[in-house]
Amino acid sequence: MAATDDSPVVLDRRDGPYGEVVLRRHGALLQIIANGCFLMDTSDGRSERLLIDRAYDALDGRTAPSVLVGGLGVGFSLAHASEDPRWGRIVVVERERAVIDWHRAGPLSTLTAAALADPRTEIVEADLVRYVNETSDTFDALCLDIDNGPGWTVTEDNESLYSPAGLASCARALRPGGVLAVWSAKPSPEFEGTLRNAGFRQVRTEEVPVARGVPDAVHLAVRPG
Repeated sequence: MAATDDSPVVLDRRDGPYGEVVLRRHGALLQIIANGCFLMDTSDGRSERLLIDRAYDALDGRTAPSVLVGGLGVGFSLAHASEDPRWGRIVVVERERAVIDWHRAGPLSTLTAAALADPRTEIVEADLVRYVNETSDTFDALCLDIDNGPGWTVTEDNESLYSPAGLASCARALRPGGVLAVWSAKPSPEFEGTLRNAGFRQVRTEEVPVARGVPDAVHLAVRPG
């Protein structure tokens, strides 16, 4: 019997301002690799969907709240937000042109075509850290899923998002009573403390078990108001 080659197949490789980003197929999965480091794939998405759901649940019942999704990734968070008619404006900030292209006219479009066609959806090509530092816009919820979370960042500059200064910028981008939801590849008690010290309230962490290793986590906090 002939052996089956199940090696990953590179579908696209780009060199951008932040280094190399690769889209590859491994069996039925699509994977995104940044500078040689695995970031995410299409295998699950439970924690990315939970990020959106728990942010909405933590709001105070306001009508058609707006949400900023930080990081497009493979599209789980955007697609899930778009499937929920209770959300109002949905803004996605993604810094990698390649990732945006893969969703608009590439293999990842199978996951997000309907969401991108949703009139509530807006894609902003920008670095998330810079965006929250500079924007004058405000949102009811920030759902941030960049890098691997506060405990382990692939891109050094992303660390500042989880610092006191970065969280102050997030608070400025939130309306009073707005919710900050942060995805993490592992729970971080230290980050919970940083959130409290930054003035956020109702800080908590929800864990999502994974098949192997430590659980994914969604950190939640509310801006006073």
